[in-house]
Amino acid sequence: MAKRTAAKTKTGKRRVPRKRAARSTGLEPLDCRLESSADIEPVTKRVEKEGGLVLGSYRDPLGGQPLLFAILPIDRVQPTPFQRDLSEAHHKRLAGVIDKTGRFLDPVIAVPAPGDGFWTPNGYHRLEAMRRLGAKSITALLIPDREVARQILALNTEKAHNLKEKSLEVIRIYKGLLEEDPAKPESEFAFYLEEAAFVTLGMAYEEKRGFGGGAYHPILKRLEVFSEEPLREAVKPHRQRAKLVLELDEKVAEAVARLKERGLQSPYLRAFVVSRINPLRWIKGELPEAEKILQTMRDRAARFNAEKIQQKDLASAAGGPPDED
Repeated sequence: MAKRTAAKTKTGKRRVPRKRAARSTGLEPLDCRLESSADIEPVTKRVEKEGGLVLGSYRDPLGGQPLLFAILPIDRVQPTPFQRDLSEAHHKRLAGVIDKTGRFLDPVIAVPAPGDGFWTPNGYHRLEAMRRLGAKSITALLIPDREVARQILALNTEKAHNLKEKSLEVIRIYKGLLEEDPAKPESEFAFYLEEAAFVTLGMAYEEKRGFGGGAYHPILKRLEVFSEEPLREAVKPHRQRAKLVLELDEKVAEAVARLKERGLQSPYLRAFVVSRINPLRWIKGELPEAEKILQTMRDRAARFNAEKIQQKDLASAAGGPPDED
């Protein structure tokens, strides 16, 4: 089991690359020409079989990987099953812009889907905008390697993630990994998942869409690390923590209700209660197991004494030290 200390020891934390010297990386324009490649021949045949048209192929100017530029039948393209939910407002707004210009100028990124058809890990809203306009086809930048579908989600900037969206996206990726690679260590997928806390929060959000995960994210982020256990085993503690954090959230909601019954008002009542029952601020050195912390907080929330709180105490959401057991 990974050791938890007060210092952050998260596996897979994204590293910002150093700025490199100008024109020191990648290929020159003429070196990007790709006449044929064993990597793209199966994908080319698949596009043609699906009724699409390959416009050309080339090597990526940064990493030299083979890519295809293609027109795909729009009904053969679906979003990946593990990305964020569709925003109705966003795709309708996109449809309006595309319709006004009469041009589709921002190709979706696509990969071969399992079985048949194609997935787009980056382009869900553009895809739905084109469907809304009744388009028959859609332009796509086609990547032969389906594995990139998980990595590419990190580049999706069509609409900024909030915590709920990020957590739901991560748990969908996690479920896909459980089906495909259950024997591999969880830590091997840290790049795709970003934070171990997102897995637990994603499970909680799936169970309760109105879950207030923002109050518990800093706590779980500090306590959870990616496991070296196989995914099939590593998922079990996440399930237990998700169950505990939902139980904790129920007790916190009850404590907030008691404060409101006393006429106390603040937009930060939930944060205030969570801070009052959180023992982590007072723990130095090695941290207890996440389950123990969540159980302690749940029990403290159940005993939260709203009678002791005055309106002046709410001036700081930080509150005071946690109530003693």
